[in-house]
Amino acid sequence: MTTFPDGFLWGAATSAYQIEGSPLADGAGASIWHRFAHTPGRIRGGDTGDVACDHYRRFKEDVAVMKELGLSAYRFSIAWGRVFPEGTGRVNQAGLDFYKRLVDALLEAGITPMATLYHWDLPAALDDRGGWVERDVGAWFADYAATCFQALPDIAFWATLNEPWVVIDGGYLHGSLAPGHQSAFEATRATHNLLRAHAAAVEAHRADGKGEIGVVVNIEPKHPATDDPQDLEATKRAEAQMNRAFLEPLLTGRYPEELRGIYGQAWDESFEHEAADLAQPIDWLGINYYTRSVVRHDPSAWPTQATPVEQRHAAHMTTGWEVYPQGLEETLRWVSSTYPAPPLYVTENGAAFYDPPTAAGGRVEDPLRRAYLEDHLRAAARAIASGVDLRGYFVWSLLDNLEWAQGFSQRFGLIHVDFETQKRTLKDSAHWYAGVCRSNGKSLKP
Repeated sequence: MTTFPDGFLWGAATSAYQIEGSPLADGAGASIWHRFAHTPGRIRGGDTGDVACDHYRRFKEDVAVMKELGLSAYRFSIAWGRVFPEGTGRVNQAGLDFYKRLVDALLEAGITPMATLYHWDLPAALDDRGGWVERDVGAWFADYAATCFQALPDIAFWATLNEPWVVIDGGYLHGSLAPGHQSAFEATRATHNLLRAHAAAVEAHRADGKGEIGVVVNIEPKHPATDDPQDLEATKRAEAQMNRAFLEPLLTGRYPEELRGIYGQAWDESFEHEAADLAQPIDWLGINYYTRSVVRHDPSAWPTQATPVEQRHAAHMTTGWEVYPQGLEETLRWVSSTYPAPPLYVTENGAAFYDPPTAAGGRVEDPLRRAYLEDHLRAAARAIASGVDLRGYFVWSLLDNLEWAQGFSQRFGLIHVDFETQKRTLKDSAHWYAGVCRSNGKSLKP
């Protein structure tokens, strides 16, 4: 029998811009993702978050489905621009009231709320002032965080940031995500300022917040394609740039030494002088895991000189990512054994496979998604058995949603959304996951 500890949190996750819709409703300010999505050619199919899953108006229906699934926790994000339309200054009470209503509905349903303060949707007004490259962003973020802490005292778990590496890699290095910049100099400064903002928000929480506070990082095991020394070195660089660039300063107050070589002149040594202040004590650490990466040396691959190698004989999602469940166990054990880590939560884990646009006959069969989740939960259980302090697991995603630059082309949800009608249909994987939640994992096969 697969076992999980008593009190283990069984949840699902979403983010504001991906599901809420109504991005400018009731006085909200535009985000960089609203601007990015409305720039021609940026989002596949010209999709936007203007409607998305219409969660802003349908949240009570969605909470009722969460209760039906037996979720004990729900991870969502707060849209900064709903709270501060200009990013700073004037508070938009209507925006805060939406999240108050959502939290109240969750508590009434017996579901523990976990809120992320920043899931990539920086107010566009702040981007106009420099965004994450501007040093003042740390103070802007701390003020926003403090406002949320005071207004929403019933949230049990707070995350400062979600996947800061993706913010940097997609938003500032390669331009594939909002705000769409391509500059190593901006990327390094944004990296440091994200970490400074996290530290400032943790300090604000210690002063006036309730519940527990942590941060969410995405980890992807990096495996060398061969034993060639160049492949080994490329793997080390790739791991430093993705997995350790945030974990190390967050947990140890030091930056990986490889970052100097990766970024060259774009790396400012003053970051290292301030690194000790970044390791503010946190109550928990969230790990987002989807796949691994097998890499080889490639001098043309900027900035790490490492490029992924396709694993042709492996199963893959519609995103092209390899299905590699043993990587979750590897990741959890690596973080637990390498760093002075607090309790861990798997804050995102899930898979995109083909689902039809319409749920014919009121059913969506998705055996590949169920198999993916089942295999990864067994990997999580093995990690717990080995001594990892893992306290919860959140499927990505509760709903099919706007999958960032891929638009509505990728479906990760436990719940199928017909984007023409907004009809929700529980997929077979959702019915299966409900059994897992209610049995505290005992329904999983060994």
